Amino acid sequence: MSKLNHLRHWTFASIVAAALVVGGALKSATAAPAEPAPAKAAIRIDAGAAAAVTDELGNVWLPDQGFVGGDTADRGDIAIANTKTPSIYRTEHYSMTGFTQKLPNGKYTVKLHFAETYEEVSAAGQRVFSFTVEGHEFKDFDVFAKAGGANKAYVETVEVEIADGQLDITFTDKVENPEINGIEIIPAP
Repeated sequence: MSKLNHLRHWTFASIVAAALVVGGALKSATAAPAEPAPAKAAIRIDAGAAAAVTDELGNVWLPDQGFVGGDTADRGDIAIANTKTPSIYRTEHYSMTGFTQKLPNGKYTVKLHFAETYEEVSAAGQRVFSFTVEGHEFKDFDVFAKAGGANKAYVETVEVEIADGQLDITFTDKVENPEINGIEIIPAP
């Protein structure tokens, strides 16, 4: 009798072990293929905004972040020409020296949004600064001249490749302080 019980116990244990092995093999053989990694999403930052903003096209812009130094301004409900998204140009970050955003390495399109909304700047040459986006330099940048006047949107687009896990933008003043209204970071397809 004890040999029979031992045989039953061994047989039951063997059956469970075999079922686990077969079940695991069967499970891995029928498992769904791995999903591809999700595409990197665009990052939009509304410079100067205290809270997230949804623009007129339905895009969500994060509040002001990532800047080194400077201050922010909210110009209120002013009219902005040359854009379908005037809400982005009503706030700004100014007098900053830099901006950083951690990103996965890869290629991106960076769009820098500008509008001259400071009432003391009423002509070209009254605000001139330089900035560098991942090594791409823009010297003597004049928002008023580029946009064709005050309260007009202008977007500067630059293609970059991130190799160190971070987007870096530096700003250098020349006449008046640097300013920016928004930054879009769009992964390349």
